[in-house]
Amino acid sequence: MLTGGGQACRFGLDSGSFSASERATEQAVEAELEEGWRLAASGNLATGALATDRGRDQGRKSEAGHQVSRRSDLRARKLSTGETKSREIRVCARTPSAAGVGSRPVLVAVFPALLGLRAMEQQPPAVAKIRNLPWVEKYRPQTLNDLISHQDILSTIQKFISEDRLPHLLLYGPPGTGKTSTILACAKQLYKDKEFNSMVLELNASDDRGIDIVRGPILSFASTRTIFKKGFKLVILDEADAMTQDAQNALRRVIEKFTENTRFCLICNYLSKIIPALQSRCTRFRFGPLTPELMVPRLEHVVQEEKVDISEDGMKALVTLSTGDMRRALNILQSTNMAFGKVTEETVYTCTGHPLKSDIANILDWMLNLDFTTAYRNIMELKTLKGLALHDILTEIHLFVHRVDFPSSVRIHLLTKMADIEYRLSVGTNEKIQLSSLIAAFQVTRDLIVAEA
Repeated sequence: MLTGGGQACRFGLDSGSFSASERATEQAVEAELEEGWRLAASGNLATGALATDRGRDQGRKSEAGHQVSRRSDLRARKLSTGETKSREIRVCARTPSAAGVGSRPVLVAVFPALLGLRAMEQQPPAVAKIRNLPWVEKYRPQTLNDLISHQDILSTIQKFISEDRLPHLLLYGPPGTGKTSTILACAKQLYKDKEFNSMVLELNASDDRGIDIVRGPILSFASTRTIFKKGFKLVILDEADAMTQDAQNALRRVIEKFTENTRFCLICNYLSKIIPALQSRCTRFRFGPLTPELMVPRLEHVVQEEKVDISEDGMKALVTLSTGDMRRALNILQSTNMAFGKVTEETVYTCTGHPLKSDIANILDWMLNLDFTTAYRNIMELKTLKGLALHDILTEIHLFVHRVDFPSSVRIHLLTKMADIEYRLSVGTNEKIQLSSLIAAFQVTRDLIVAEA
C-alpha cells in the first residue's frame, strides 16, 4: 500500500521558486494523481488509471506539475524493473500548505508498476498462458503414449524411431484424427527442447505452397548439416495437398538428393492430390476417423480437468456431431460450455446450429401427413426460428428415410429426388424453391404408398 508522511518523502520540490499559477497547477496535478490512487485502492482500476493519466497530461503544462509527474514516472520505472524491493512504497511531493508555511505530503500514484505487481501476484505468467489456450492446443498429446488411436501405426513408427530407421512419411486422412499430433510427438521424442528449432522445420503448405518455398527455405534447411548434432533433420509439411503441381515436382528432387541428411513428413487430407512420384518415395499411413469408444474417455478427461457440467445425452451429441473428428469435438465442447454453462443435447445442437432429432421428426411428420401449404409454412417457421440450413435438414432426413419402413420402389424414388435436391443446393440454388421440391417429393411418396396399399 502507498503511504505518505513528512519524513518519508522521497521527492521534494522547492515551492518558493514557483509562481502562484504554477503552484495551482501543481496542486491540481497532485489532486488528480491522488484521486487515481484512491480509485485504484478501492478496486476501480480502469477509472483510477484514467485519473492518473489526466494528472500526468496536466503536469506537462508547467514546470512544477512536470516535476511531480516526472518523479512519479521515475519511481514507477524503478518499481517495475525491480530496483525497489520494499512492499510498502512511500512516494510524495512537498507542496505549500494552505497558510503558505511549511509543507504537506501528497501521494503520487505509481500506477503502471502497481498494476504489474498486482497481476504478477495474482497469477504466474505461465499459468495464465496455459489457461488462455484453446482446449484443442491445451490438451494436444505431447508424446506418442498420449495418443489414443491408431495403435498399429504408432507401434510401427515407434519401431522406426527406436531402430533409427525412420523413412519419409506420408500421413493422410480426415481432419482431427491425430496426424499432426503424431509427427510432433515423434519430433519431441527424437530431439531435445534446445535442439528442436535447429533440427525441425515445420511449414504449413496452405500458406506457402509455391515452388519458391521449395527452392528457398526447404532446400537451404535440408542441404545444411548441424555441427554439434548427429542424425537427420526433420521437415514437416502440413496440408501438403494444397501445394501446387510444380512445387511437388520440385520437392521430389529435394527428397531424393538430401535423404542422407533430412527426413520429410507430408501430411494431407486427400491422397489423390499428392503426385504419384511423391507417394512412391514415402511410407504411407492412413488415419481414419476416431471411434466413439476412443473419443469418449478423452472427452471425459477434458470434462474432468475443466469441471464442465455435461449430461449423458450431451456427450452422445458431441460424439455424433464430431463424426470422428477429435478437434471438432473439443471445439464444440468448449463453445457450448462458454455459451450455456451446461452441455446437454439441446445446447450442443443449438450452439452448432444443427437441427434437433425432435425437429427432424416433426418435419418428416408434416411432409407425410399434412397438406403441402401447411407443411411448407410450418417448416419455414421452424427454419427461421432456429436458423436451420436446408442442407443440414436434408442430411438428417436422409438417415430417417433409411429407418422408416418404406417399400423399396418408394424409397428408391425418394432417395433419387433427395440426391438431386442436395446437388442443386451445392451449386447455390434458392433454398425456398428446393424446400418446395423436397416437400413435393414426400407428397408424391405418400400418394405412391397409398396407391400400392
